[in-house]
Amino acid sequence: MIITNVETFIVGNSWKNWLFVKLHTKEGIYGIGEGTLNGFAKTVEAAIHELKHLYIGMDVHDVETIALKMTRDVYSDGGQIQGSALAAIETACWDIIGKEAELPLYKLLGGKCHEKLRCYANGWYRGPRDPQSFHEKAKDVVARGYTALKFDPFGNAWRTVDRKDFRMGLDIIAAVREAVGPDVDLLIEGHNRFSVHTALQFAEAMLPYEPTWFEAPVPPQRISSMVEVAKRSPVPIACGEDYYNREQFAELLQHDAVHIVQLEPQYLGISASKQICGMVHAHGGVTAPHSAQGPICSVVCAHLNMATPNFFIHEIFDEFNEPWEEQLLTPPLKVDRGYLLPPEEPGLGIDLNLEEIAKHPYDPGHWLPLFKQGWEKREKH
Repeated sequence: MIITNVETFIVGNSWKNWLFVKLHTKEGIYGIGEGTLNGFAKTVEAAIHELKHLYIGMDVHDVETIALKMTRDVYSDGGQIQGSALAAIETACWDIIGKEAELPLYKLLGGKCHEKLRCYANGWYRGPRDPQSFHEKAKDVVARGYTALKFDPFGNAWRTVDRKDFRMGLDIIAAVREAVGPDVDLLIEGHNRFSVHTALQFAEAMLPYEPTWFEAPVPPQRISSMVEVAKRSPVPIACGEDYYNREQFAELLQHDAVHIVQLEPQYLGISASKQICGMVHAHGGVTAPHSAQGPICSVVCAHLNMATPNFFIHEIFDEFNEPWEEQLLTPPLKVDRGYLLPPEEPGLGIDLNLEEIAKHPYDPGHWLPLFKQGWEKREKH
């Protein structure tokens, strides 16, 4: 099953340009993948085409070799850009392999480990940074059947915050807890915002509202800082979405401080993601993969999560994006009262709707500026 060509498609919405690929083979079977990276859609697209001399002519079954050629053999560390290019191609290879085998992807990754996948809602709080707005929107999310909600209550904070803004963050957490009651999981998003001390101050202060986790409280580059917060925080720490190789996860896990690991298949590819899930399993941890890119990423995570024994919870943005997103894939991934199942058709079990894709062109203003006031509105910038 020899790779002959790759096509790329960028789909613009107000908060992020999504990048999709269509990988062709000599035998006529094609696969789809995703390479979305906030602020770098054109850059990753260029990387996919610049590196295609490394995978054109390869057998799609040789996914480990393709990964080595696109990473090790280049002998440069392209970080998340290189990882996104790799993941797009490798995902498309797995899609083709599943189609050839006439099996859904999760069956190739270990089979069914769960009856269904519990989801948490993200992106639901689009609007003003105001406790009342968060309160009202949280009620709507729970009414849809979700039993877990994630949100960033911290505005455009970076490293430190003043006392007024500190109280505002806590007031928003309190408003959401009051809206959803005691039995719904609250997942507090930090977006790599804080210094170690500020993160720990927030962790202590939010404890009365019983959050399930405090996510990415400090920047990811210094793993020692994340470990320090995790060991001292009274709230469990979750992180991992920024890392793009196994070695970073190995260093994080050796400290046995973070036990909720949010690997990003979009930067790792499916093979490495499955291996990292096993590493987390060996350390007694659980996985909650980052699934906040585009709709294909959500499908990939659904397959990976179904085949992961130590899976914890699945992230869902899709119900809270633009309504036309449902038209991009056939069939669309559907959440049913806060739960979902991966497609049962061969491979990823989905296809691209090129007609709908053409209606939403790339725009450089489509990105999420997380350190700019008002980013929560997810408007064009």
